[in-house]
Amino acid sequence: MKHDTETWRKIDGITRRDRRYRAHAYSFVIAAVEYTIGLLPFPRHISAAELLEGIRRYALEEFGPMAKQVFNHWGVASTGDLGNIVYNLIDQGLLSKTEEDRLEDFSGVYDFEKVFEEDYYRG
Repeated sequence: MKHDTETWRKIDGITRRDRRYRAHAYSFVIAAVEYTIGLLPFPRHISAAELLEGIRRYALEEFGPMAKQVFNHWGVASTGDLGNIVYNLIDQGLLSKTEEDRLEDFSGVYDFEKVFEEDYYRG
């Protein structure tokens, strides 16, 4: 997950103000946005549901059965946490939102244990 110096400076600022999540969680979410948009036939704004599905897929590709443990290490235990990360990135101008987008759109979308552990082992 390569980012320019300015991006890392902004992420560092976020993690100083909000210590709930590690910097790598922010970096991963930015990369997951790029990954998710790359799956589309053409670039466009993505919804919370689309991003969360992209995050799920990207995490499983990157971390396999360790995805949940990696998220836990970063302080991320739920889709609501991912929403908090997204909105911190929006506040710093690293991501954007539309008038229709809401933080609540990220709440309770899927259970980490189910999608990153149970479903992974079911294949």
